[in-house]
Amino acid sequence: MTDSAHDAAPPRWVGLLASAALARAYTIAVLGAVFSAFAIEKIAGRVTYTSIIVGLFVIGIGMLVARHREISLVRLVPTTLVLFVAWAFASIFWSQDAPSSFWSWVSTAGLAFLAVTIGHVRDTLQTARALGDVLRVLLSISLGVEIVAGLLLDMPIAFLGIQGDIAQLGPIQGIFGTRNLLGFVAVIALITFLIEYRTQSVRIGVSVYSVVLAGGLATLSDSPTVLVLAVAVGLTVGALALVRHARPERRSALQWTLGGIVVAGLAIGYAARHPIIALLGAGSDFAMRVNLWNTMVDYLRSNPVQGWGWFGPWNLGEFPFSAINYALRTTHATGLNAYFDVLLQLGWIGLLLFGAFAGVALVRSWLDASEHRSVIYAWTPLVLVTLLVDSMFESFTLSGFGWLLLVLCAVRAGQSRSWRRHIDTGESGPELPHVQGGQGGPR
Repeated sequence: MTDSAHDAAPPRWVGLLASAALARAYTIAVLGAVFSAFAIEKIAGRVTYTSIIVGLFVIGIGMLVARHREISLVRLVPTTLVLFVAWAFASIFWSQDAPSSFWSWVSTAGLAFLAVTIGHVRDTLQTARALGDVLRVLLSISLGVEIVAGLLLDMPIAFLGIQGDIAQLGPIQGIFGTRNLLGFVAVIALITFLIEYRTQSVRIGVSVYSVVLAGGLATLSDSPTVLVLAVAVGLTVGALALVRHARPERRSALQWTLGGIVVAGLAIGYAARHPIIALLGAGSDFAMRVNLWNTMVDYLRSNPVQGWGWFGPWNLGEFPFSAINYALRTTHATGLNAYFDVLLQLGWIGLLLFGAFAGVALVRSWLDASEHRSVIYAWTPLVLVTLLVDSMFESFTLSGFGWLLLVLCAVRAGQSRSWRRHIDTGESGPELPHVQGGQGGPR
C-alpha cells in the first residue's frame, strides 16, 4: 500500500465520526438503549446493557475527538455538573461499600458523558426529533405488549413486570417496569410530540397518533404523579407564553413577579398538602413516602454534611439502606424523592450542588426560551420542569434516562448562556437556527 493511501485513511475515519448521519444514529442509539434499560436487562441481562453503554461511550469519545475543531473545551461541560459529579466521586472514600459506590459513580459519570456528547453533536430540534422517534416506538411496543398480555393472552408477562390489567383500564406498566415510570415517560413524550407538531417536524398523522398514544398511556398508567406533572407543565407553558408575548422592557419585572408567584404557590401547596393529597386519592401512598423520608432524615443525622456515599439506586444489602427498609418493613429501591436521596447519600453539600446544577440549568433554559420566538426553545425548560417536579415523588432523575435528560438539558442551556462564553477563545459549534417549519424538519 502506498504512502498516499496511508495518508488518506485517517481523514475517512474522521469524516465518518464527524458526520451528521452518525451523529443522528448515535443519538437514537443512546436514547433507545437508556430508555429501554429495564427491558434490555430483563431480556438479555445486565451485562448486555452494560456492554451497549460501554460501546456507545467509546464511540462518543471518537466523535468528540473528530469534532474537536468545532467544540470548545472550556464550554464542554457545565461547571455545576463537574462539581456535583466530583463530590459524588469524593464520597466513595467514606462510603460503607467503596467498590459498589465506585461502580455506581462510573454509571452516573458514563451516562453524563453520553448526554454531553449528544449535546455537542446535535442541536435542540434534532435532539427532540430523535427522542420523539425513540419514544414513539417504545410507547407503541408498550401498548402492544399490554394488549397481548391483557386482551389476547389474558395473563401477565412476569419477567417484564406486566400485569395485564389493560382490560380494567389499568394500571399498566408497559416495558418500563412500573406504572409511575411509564407515566413519567408518557409526559416527557407528550411534551416532545407537541413540540414536533408545532415545528412541523413530522407529518400531521404521525403527530396525532403520537399525542393520542402518549396521552392514552399516561392515563392508563394510573400514576398519581401524572396529574401533578400535567398541571406543572401546563402552568409552565402558560407562564412562558405570557413572558414571550410581553414587551422587552416589561419582561424583567414580569419574570420576577412569576418567580414570586411560584414561591407563594409552593408555600400554599405545602400548607394545603393534605386536601390536595385527598383530592388526588394518594393519601396512603403519600403517607408511606413521608414515613420513608422521615426515616431517611433520621439516618442522615449521623453524616449530615457528607452523607453516606453515592449509590444512586439503593444497594439493598448496604447500610443505611438495609436499615431503613428493615425499620419500615419494606424493600424500597430508592428514596422516592431525588432531593432526599441526594441528601442521604451526599449530605447537605451534595444537595446544594445538585440544586445549583438543576437550578442554573432551569434559569438558563427559561431565559433562552423567553427571548427566542421559535417554539423549539421551550422544549428544554418544559422537560426540566417535568424532571424537577417528578423528583419530589420519585428518584428517576438520579439514574437512567432521567439523569441522561437532566444532563442533556443542562448542556443545552449552558451552551447559549454560560458565563464562560466571555473567556472562550476557541471556536464554538454552530448556533441553532430559528425553525422555519416544513415537513420532516432538520434531522
